[in-house]
Amino acid sequence: MSYFTAVLARDRDKWRAHDVEADRFADLAELTDEMRLIENDEEPVLVLVEREDAWWAVVRVDGDEDPRVFVSDVAGARHSPYATLLEPAGDEGDEDAAEGSCGGDFDVLADLGTSPERLREMCEESLIPMDALASVAEGAGFAELLDSLR
Repeated sequence: MSYFTAVLARDRDKWRAHDVEADRFADLAELTDEMRLIENDEEPVLVLVEREDAWWAVVRVDGDEDPRVFVSDVAGARHSPYATLLEPAGDEGDEDAAEGSCGGDFDVLADLGTSPERLREMCEESLIPMDALASVAEGAGFAELLDSLR
């Protein structure tokens, strides 16, 4: 299975893609440091991770705040090359989380058009990752940009 990643930062009313290879970082702290280097006046910076037909995740950094993480399948992500980048999503869950159990910060996208309830619905409906991220992108206003990166 292949992976897709995208790093997007909002600059006032427009989103921009940034050339950052998320898989080169050893852990979430390193990734967060890199995300903070993107000049965007305290606007959100997102890393979107998609594992084809399996799971998807969002890492969000706003200025100096702690990173926030949501994963659609904690167990699946835990066994991936991105596990150390997505660790906080599993903090609240059991080490033996059932396959398909989502976790992390359900409010991570609330101000960007995807409510916590909608994130839960997407998990319950087992939306394929591409469709789930398309829904997130539509709500946040970066659907065309995300499509152009695929």
